[in-house]
Amino acid sequence: MTSFPRHLPESTATPLIGGPTLRWGVLAPGAIASDFARTIHRNTGQRVHAVASRSIERAERFARDYGIERAYGAYEQLVADPEIDIVYVAAPHSEHKKLALLAISAGKHVLVEKPIGLNAAEARQIAAAARAAGVFAMEAMWTRFLPQTTIVDRLIRDGVLGDIGIVTADFGAAFEYDPTSRAFDPALGGGALLDIGVYPIWFAHFVLDAPMSVAAVGTLAPTGVDGQTAMVLATGTGAQALVSTSLFVPTPVAATVNGTLARIEIDTMFVAPSSFTLWSNETDESLSWQDESGLHWRDGEHWRDGLAFEAAAVAQHVADGLTESPLHPLDRSIAVLETIDEARRQLGIAV
Repeated sequence: MTSFPRHLPESTATPLIGGPTLRWGVLAPGAIASDFARTIHRNTGQRVHAVASRSIERAERFARDYGIERAYGAYEQLVADPEIDIVYVAAPHSEHKKLALLAISAGKHVLVEKPIGLNAAEARQIAAAARAAGVFAMEAMWTRFLPQTTIVDRLIRDGVLGDIGIVTADFGAAFEYDPTSRAFDPALGGGALLDIGVYPIWFAHFVLDAPMSVAAVGTLAPTGVDGQTAMVLATGTGAQALVSTSLFVPTPVAATVNGTLARIEIDTMFVAPSSFTLWSNETDESLSWQDESGLHWRDGEHWRDGLAFEAAAVAQHVADGLTESPLHPLDRSIAVLETIDEARRQLGIAV
């Protein structure tokens, strides 16, 4: 039997400063691209050297806002830029495959916003193209690279929790209904599962690996996309994950991992730098951890600052000669989308 630890392990997150750097290019300068550029310029040695949009005016405005050298009015121009090492695809989900394949065909490394594609078939196409080209490719599941996640991973692997029985995770937010918005438009890959549900589903895969069965119930939005879904993911070990997501109501955005010896409770927002507590099931002992990077979630302000950890990790992976992340490999991105595909099928949505 593993005894309750006296202290928590140290984080193995990639240092934000002092490591290798990449010359980044950004495709599609929207909200998440803004957060990405701001946090890597403020908190890491990584730099965005070029941005491209279908609107040159939009690209130029983004370049001015973030001190970027070059702005392009066509995606093809950026991926052809010899001074760009890696392309960050920040477009709506519906454009991920097309832009990822464009960058890969130009020989660029690529980081694709989550979900990496609209479905598992698209994810497989991206993975196959990147592997054939020998370039680095990864889905931008930034939560995996946060300090707290590296510690949770170590606690699980060391057997501190014992046999894991139940994992819980949720992500719900009240989106203003607009049938033409990215969240609700089917043509843009709308729906809770692909947009924010990918986080709790990824967390279940991270802890338990891919499930053997998926059971989903939910409610559709007026546009036909999934508006709210609750799922049970069952594994071959007898463990289950209970995950939920919603575009209709806010939820705590918290996660737990519950084992026979101990449990971990990750505080809101578990997807961003936050805090967690390890509780013993056998005594009144507990150990708490608080993110001290300065990038932790602060009442919604700059909640994506933790994207900096992902960028630093990618730069280190590329410097190490890797073409996939050992922490978040392409096969995991494919498996997560297979789970989402099955949930959407059960809700009557064409995949």
